[in-house]
Amino acid sequence: MGFQTPLYKLADYLKWTTAGEIQLPDFQRGYKWEEERIRQLLVTVLQSHPMGVVMLLKTGNEQIRFKPRPIEGVVLAHDTEPASLLLDGQQRLTSLTQALTGDGVVSTKDSRGKLMERRFYVDIKLALQGADRMDEAVISVPGDGVIRTNFSRDIVLDLSDEDKERAAGYFPFRLLYDPLGAATWLTKLPDMSLMPSFMAKVLSPAGTYDIPAIELDKDTSKSAVATVFEKVNTGGLTLNVFELLTATFAGDKDYYDQHGEDFRLNEDWLKTQEAFGPHSVLHTVENTDFLQAVTMLATLKRNQAETSDRPPAVSAKREDVLKLQLSEYLEWVQPLRVGFQWAATFLADLHIFDQRSVPYAKQLVPMATLRVVLGDDIDLHGVRERITQWYWCGVLGELYGSANETRFVRDLEQIPDWVRGKNAATVPRTIQDAAFVESRLHSLRTRGAAAYKGIHALVIADDAADWMYDRTFDKIQYVDMSVDIHHIFPHKWCLDHGIDEERRESIVNKTPLSAATNRKIGGTAPSKYLTAIEKAAHIPSDRLDALLSSHRCDPSAMRADDFDAFFAARREALVKLVEKAMGKTVQRDASEGDMQESADQFDAADEAIIPDEEESYGGGQS
Repeated sequence: MGFQTPLYKLADYLKWTTAGEIQLPDFQRGYKWEEERIRQLLVTVLQSHPMGVVMLLKTGNEQIRFKPRPIEGVVLAHDTEPASLLLDGQQRLTSLTQALTGDGVVSTKDSRGKLMERRFYVDIKLALQGADRMDEAVISVPGDGVIRTNFSRDIVLDLSDEDKERAAGYFPFRLLYDPLGAATWLTKLPDMSLMPSFMAKVLSPAGTYDIPAIELDKDTSKSAVATVFEKVNTGGLTLNVFELLTATFAGDKDYYDQHGEDFRLNEDWLKTQEAFGPHSVLHTVENTDFLQAVTMLATLKRNQAETSDRPPAVSAKREDVLKLQLSEYLEWVQPLRVGFQWAATFLADLHIFDQRSVPYAKQLVPMATLRVVLGDDIDLHGVRERITQWYWCGVLGELYGSANETRFVRDLEQIPDWVRGKNAATVPRTIQDAAFVESRLHSLRTRGAAAYKGIHALVIADDAADWMYDRTFDKIQYVDMSVDIHHIFPHKWCLDHGIDEERRESIVNKTPLSAATNRKIGGTAPSKYLTAIEKAAHIPSDRLDALLSSHRCDPSAMRADDFDAFFAARREALVKLVEKAMGKTVQRDASEGDMQESADQFDAADEAIIPDEEESYGGGQS
């Protein structure tokens, strides 16, 4: 990538934007500047102050065929090809183009966001008093040129035609870069003595106003354009690969020739979101996640044609997403929609029902691609068992928090043969890497951690039933009973009895329960609230004990209010659930001191994760 830093006159920019020589790439956001920002920009020009640089990308690169569109307010023939695309400076050049050319009417909005049209003028006499009066001299008026008051009944200032403009002494900005028009307008001033001074002190300096540019050459890649946006864009809006591909796909000539219209990636994504609508867990999937999945499948197919002994190279990196062809996207979009929908049903079978309960949204990316590659075989008993093991290893091993692209690739390369038994001896890297230590249970305290959500789902899936209603938590009951994660030994009771925060807030002391059960628990000792539940629910003690056991709780320890015995027994029970899910042995901790040290280490990591929502304390008590 090469670039130059030329200095161009504002008059040249206006000539280029109105002629279509400078246009916007289609991924650019819409024009959104407010009236006062535009007015201040015009003041900047008249005061000859700098307004910053603009960034241009020279066209003609066959690797970057962004769909162009005119600066807003400019009307061009459909086939007008730009010489440069405006990457940074859209708001400024759009404001200047609208205010300084044509009829000078700018489509903007007020400070409350209300859409309106405005024209801009400079008070000739005030402007001639010096630069320090310029801010006061520049005004805006409604699009029709008339300022009204008293509910539009009274006219304060009428600039609706040239004669009225001159009579009031306000020069229109639309003529600032139209020498002939400006001269004609000024020669008809009632006070001709103002003309020479105004031309010398206002028009001439404005005519030499320069704006520096950073001009990227034709060899610039799409990846470089994305990087530039992330690091340089003064509007504070980061550009992602979805927006870049939106413009690239819209510029696909073959698609246009076949269909008579451009392909709109953003509209196609709306169709994907509509398909995902019934599945709450898929509301976490972003458009860039979907494009990563497409890229993985496209690169897998693209490289399967290689004749080397190496396995096909798969990629989920941004630079490869940017290399996607529209034909590749169209090939995989529908299979992947099905793949993600399958992933939603897979999570539901694991008792992960809603958006906030998904441990890792990013893990849905390789999961959907695996469904596409494996097809219906993914639901065969043995295949599904191994897919389930892979999933839990990723969640409980907490492996999808960062550096996901490499892990995605390994999953797609290694898992299909492994689950089919073709390469059973080679265990996929995700399963190899997964590890869980007993002390991690002490530091899992909020649903900000993936493993916390995972263990919550494992408890539900292990036939846990509500203590008041004696119902297991299927998808319908989960919603109907307003199930959430609640303390077993209530928060208040633990505080009153000096239970340390590490164990009090641990997932070991929490379990899924209905809102009604949590209210019945309140802040009292287990021995008391269990008696209250028996009376309220008309449930025998032995049946309630069975329900407690379904949550891997020790009924005798709870009825004795023995927190230490309860905690030790349930910790071991949860460890066994984890071992069963991962198909791996959990490392037991040698001592309480080791557990504390390990828990402290995980605490530091968890503090960097913002939890979705703290657990309910049951009216502040449970």
